[in-house]
Amino acid sequence: MRFIDSHTHLADAAFAADSSEVIGRARDAGAAALVCVGESIAQAQASRALAARYPGFVFFTAGVHPHDAAQFDPIRDLPALERLLADGAVAVGECGLDSHYDHSPMLLQRRAFAAQLEIAGRCGKPVIVHTRDAVDDTAAMIAEAGAAGVGGVLHCFTGPSSLAETALLAGWYISFSGIVTFKKWDGDELVRMVPPDRILAESDAPYLAPVPNRSKRNEPSWVALTVARLAAVRGLDLAEMGELVVQNAVRCFNLPVPPTSHSGFAASA
Repeated sequence: MRFIDSHTHLADAAFAADSSEVIGRARDAGAAALVCVGESIAQAQASRALAARYPGFVFFTAGVHPHDAAQFDPIRDLPALERLLADGAVAVGECGLDSHYDHSPMLLQRRAFAAQLEIAGRCGKPVIVHTRDAVDDTAAMIAEAGAAGVGGVLHCFTGPSSLAETALLAGWYISFSGIVTFKKWDGDELVRMVPPDRILAESDAPYLAPVPNRSKRNEPSWVALTVARLAAVRGLDLAEMGELVVQNAVRCFNLPVPPTSHSGFAASA
């Protein structure tokens, strides 16, 4: 089986000491590519540097997380995002709306999210969306963006089905994390409702390690466990499920990943 981790935070401080080993374990587990998410300008720049060490295997994104929307400065941050997108970022994000923690006022979150949706449309890149306890606002903004031709993915999706329906109608993708392996997970119908050409898998590492590794630092190699759970829920062969998430991620992010598994890679100096 091979897979693509469509959302990992490899530039996080949690991986400062052993990112090369983590990336190697991901390859050995069957990863065809890793999408390293930049949820701030600084993290995007660090993700870009990591991607440069593993060309064709690690890719990076650039965005501003809703938690940091209060510090979002369009004059400063939008040109920085445009430069990162021009320099190879495969998506805008992680961005979106979060009223659960409410680290930034919702008005400012909407402003930052709208600006990033606009820049994604202008640059022709998909958007990676974080949403929590903000279903109606997120659905409205996704529907408007989709009508304008902006694509994207709802990352680490846990519901509700109405939001999935809105995203799918807009032509977006739905990504599932290790949460689907948790005992408390009761969303198998969500997994089954996503069309086979719209489902993705992710680690969200270093967070949300799947069973049996809960409470440990998560890493991309364990996406194999998430894919196995998705395969079981959808009644698919493991390799078939893996190929679905590979081909969907390739299409979503326009990744130059070969149709068959790579033979290996080496970090660039």
